[in-house]
Amino acid sequence: MFDRHFRSCGRRTAVALALLLAVTSADGLAAQRTQKPVLHGSHWVAITGKPLGATAGAMMFQKGGNAVDAAAAMLAATSTMWDVLSWGGETQALIYNPHTGKVIALNALGVAPTGATAEFYLERGMDYPPQYGPLAAVTPGTPGGLMTMLAEWGTLSLADVLEPAIEMAEGYPIEADAVQRIRQNVERIRQWPYSAEVYLTHPDDPENPAPREGEIFRQPDLKRTLERLVEAERRALEAGATRKEAIYAAYDRFYRGDIAQEFVAAVQEQGGLITLEDLDRWQVHIEEPVKTNYRGVDVYKLTSWVQGPVMLQALNILENFDLKALGYNSERYLHLLYQAMNLAFADRDFYYGDPYFPPEEPMDGLLSKDYARARAALIDWERNDPDIGPGDPYPFQGGENPYREYLERWHERGRTVTEAGGPQAMADFEDDFYLGTTSIQAADREGWVVSVTPSGGWIPAVIAGHTGVGLSQRAQSFVLRPEENPFNVIEPGKRPRATLTPGMALKDGRPYLSFAVQGGDSQDQNLLQFFLNVFEWGMNVQQAAEAPNMNSFQLRGSFGNHESSPGRMLLQEATPPWVRAALERMGYTLRFAERTSGPINAIFFDWEHGSFWGGSSHHGDDYGIAW
Repeated sequence: MFDRHFRSCGRRTAVALALLLAVTSADGLAAQRTQKPVLHGSHWVAITGKPLGATAGAMMFQKGGNAVDAAAAMLAATSTMWDVLSWGGETQALIYNPHTGKVIALNALGVAPTGATAEFYLERGMDYPPQYGPLAAVTPGTPGGLMTMLAEWGTLSLADVLEPAIEMAEGYPIEADAVQRIRQNVERIRQWPYSAEVYLTHPDDPENPAPREGEIFRQPDLKRTLERLVEAERRALEAGATRKEAIYAAYDRFYRGDIAQEFVAAVQEQGGLITLEDLDRWQVHIEEPVKTNYRGVDVYKLTSWVQGPVMLQALNILENFDLKALGYNSERYLHLLYQAMNLAFADRDFYYGDPYFPPEEPMDGLLSKDYARARAALIDWERNDPDIGPGDPYPFQGGENPYREYLERWHERGRTVTEAGGPQAMADFEDDFYLGTTSIQAADREGWVVSVTPSGGWIPAVIAGHTGVGLSQRAQSFVLRPEENPFNVIEPGKRPRATLTPGMALKDGRPYLSFAVQGGDSQDQNLLQFFLNVFEWGMNVQQAAEAPNMNSFQLRGSFGNHESSPGRMLLQEATPPWVRAALERMGYTLRFAERTSGPINAIFFDWEHGSFWGGSSHHGDDYGIAW
């Protein structure tokens, strides 16, 4: 899905990026031209994965809404457009509240349903929960996350916020990416009758039953579901409910009312496990985010139920080195980034999981500066270490590791993909690596800032009967054996450790950057480099969003068979030959692409001039609007 964005941008882009790679001074980097302009605004900014989605956010600002209202409308619109997510997927957010000066974390990740135990999947001969189908589903999180966010911090009604999505469900011109994904998955879609009814709009054409680009794509069942949410809100208001109470009445209708009943019946009809009790017990959590201070900037992430802390760990490691002395995107700089990310991701792959289930993740130790120094000392400056594994953070929080035995056996469970497996194996591995997700950024002049990376229920999704809601595929991110990760073994009611990872940074107590990106396991890799591009290398937000990134494939993937490819590195194709040769001598296997920035969306806060700078990468369809 992420690979949909590797498209030709012409010789001029390659030359420009080659020049960017060749320049190592901060002044030179800051002078680089970009493919897309910076979005300048003084009132508001709305950015997301699709132009129509950004327009939905702008419409909320025109109604007088705040950044939370705009983010909710963009979430609803992109879910309706199947922008690698749908209404049955999962949502989370970082929200800056200007009235408290605090960053809030929103956890709306679905949970494993009743009966979804490790034994259930192992007895069926699976090494992981499946990638697709009803047994890949966790409970829907996006509806609850959207309505909670709107009720708690928004200003508009649910009817206002869902208006663009309802109009789109009635019919919108479907875009090329969704058409391509439907075409690629026709045979899988045909297994699920309700999905085939929605996706395959030309059933009488055996060669190409998928929609045509620009065709008006209609979803009457989804439209009715969204209208029922608005109806629940309206009835509650008529009965004297407050705005917040009325939105939660719609929430109850989805998770406990007639929508829930229809949803569960359709899931079970198709072989899924979700029950009414699962929906009723599920809840959105409002949390404290985790953070680290990098050279005076507080960087915020969601905690261990996603991969977010891995960027904080990497920053803590990198803080021990003079990055500017290495030179921008030099072989030594790229090597250091790769090694720092390997160290942090190995910890992710063993220690991260749902904090609401035992055992408790050793997050204090993992984010300790002393632990980061100990990990940094392991870096071999001459060669890549393909065998780097998780560390032991427990002594750095005054404890003893209860999983030493698993730690010693961790490499036994690893699955490695190499070129010897053939081109198809490598292609499948990289497709899985970049699965899913869009991103949303919004800010307003009152001071609200929202960063979201919603996902799940991407094409091809099992659609839950006549609700029109596509099921999540997030259960595949669980493991089934504790020796692989004792914190992330599937069990009913538990959240999988997901890849979804919005970012936010404050400087001098005020918003500095808000940023997110799509792309599965690459997300925190791209966001780490984006942040360094702004903070260390002096790029503006658009330059940093377009700049070439390196990706490591050494971590264990979060999808499919959870494979890794040690030493494999993605680089921008204009990387100079002397850098390529040096990296190959260090033991790296290189692959190249024309655009490697990841579709990063971000906002920089210009306090000197009282304005916003919005950035939206040229990598894909991401788009922003500012005023």
